[in-house]
Amino acid sequence: MSKIEQSWYKPFSFITLLLLPLSALFWLIANIRKWIYKLGITKPFTAKSKVIVVGNISVGGNGKTPFVLWLYDYLSEQGLKVGIISRGYGGKAVSYPLVVDRTVNTLQAGDEPVLLFNRLKCPVVVGPDRKANITLLEQQFCVDVIISDDGMQHYKMARDIECCIVDSQRQFGNNLLMPAGPLRETTKRLKSVDIVIENGGNAALSYTLEPSKLKHVINSATSNTTIENGHAVSAIGNPGRFENALKAQNITLLSTHHFRDHYAYSAQDFAQFSDDNVLMTEKDAVKCKGFAKDNWYFLPVDAKPTDAVINKLDLLLKQKGILNGL
Repeated sequence: MSKIEQSWYKPFSFITLLLLPLSALFWLIANIRKWIYKLGITKPFTAKSKVIVVGNISVGGNGKTPFVLWLYDYLSEQGLKVGIISRGYGGKAVSYPLVVDRTVNTLQAGDEPVLLFNRLKCPVVVGPDRKANITLLEQQFCVDVIISDDGMQHYKMARDIECCIVDSQRQFGNNLLMPAGPLRETTKRLKSVDIVIENGGNAALSYTLEPSKLKHVINSATSNTTIENGHAVSAIGNPGRFENALKAQNITLLSTHHFRDHYAYSAQDFAQFSDDNVLMTEKDAVKCKGFAKDNWYFLPVDAKPTDAVINKLDLLLKQKGILNGL
């Protein structure tokens, strides 16, 4: 994490003061964009399918991916055909939009889309142009609902339901807009979203992340041996949550290593660990499979929403005609 990012979650600092003018400029540009669509100067693109956005108002890991995984399964259980679109942050394919399949790697599509496809084996389309992503998804697949992994601030894309994910531990940091703070929009934006869900914490509308058994990075097979120790390596927004989950499984952490979110690993990054066990998140694992050793493991986690989240989501699905329309 850079010094600027560290300043977001500390008391007011000199770095924060220096960056405030840039945050004011960010606020102005963001609001101009928003009002262009609110006033109808530019019309948003409307998909044929229903669109549910799972996003946030702050940068960094807030726990969106586990919720997207849960939401896909939940919607599928209701008899809906579901596809996913994503920006594919960090991916550099020859061309976009790109349909993710077993031949597509994280260098092309980014880490989260590959993780989603590996877990769900569902239609996943990535690219910087969400309109193009939706068009291709609807052309090639029969879908009732499209989950947009992130995109709350992409007002060009019309949406039926907005789910905003908030990290219960870090919340909104110093409550300032980028780059002086972690916010993409002010907290007033929360009043306009359909449902605000906390990752962790004790809020009624929240979910917990429940870890399952460790799996081998090299082949995703569940480990049959007890892992007593290892080096924790992560490139996520909140590594402390991951490390605490490992400790909760009585694993001794020999060391902890933090890389920037979406970091592209190489084998050299792990040379220092020799033949020791290496422990990482599932998001990290999809980037390391090609050069992993047999004693490298990842910890899958599943979102477990409260009944209040499920009841609220059911109500929204009915209000928006997503369930009633079938």
